Amino acid sequence: MSPHFEPKNDLERRLLDAQEGRIAAHEFIGTLMGSEVFMPVYEKHQIGGFAASKQAQPLTLKDEESGQDILVLFTSPDRAKSFVRDYPGYGGGLVAEFTWILEKLGVGYGIVLNPGEPVGMELEAEALRQLAANQQS
Repeated sequence: MSPHFEPKNDLERRLLDAQEGRIAAHEFIGTLMGSEVFMPVYEKHQIGGFAASKQAQPLTLKDEESGQDILVLFTSPDRAKSFVRDYPGYGGGLVAEFTWILEKLGVGYGIVLNPGEPVGMELEAEALRQLAANQQS
């Protein structure tokens, strides 16, 4: 097990299993597709750490090599706390089904799950396109 990562939910257990080779990547993706994730959002006026408007602006980063936008997601709100300190205004967020995020935000970006944590992953935009296409079939 990763020395500084104690899984707190099923998604985190499956992510750790995938990274340590105990399950195949596609098995983890199946779990991810049925799981809730935390999406930090920018909010000028936050109430209790949660977004107050429906015009949420998700936290994205730019891939230095490709210039592609990368959506930042976490396996739980607690995992986001230290990362978002460097991004003023992103203290709150939304807990939502991963599939809902794909539906609402589209697939023109990559995803990084748990940046700054010892256990995380990245999905490129093309992989997300394929996942979304498989969901619609």
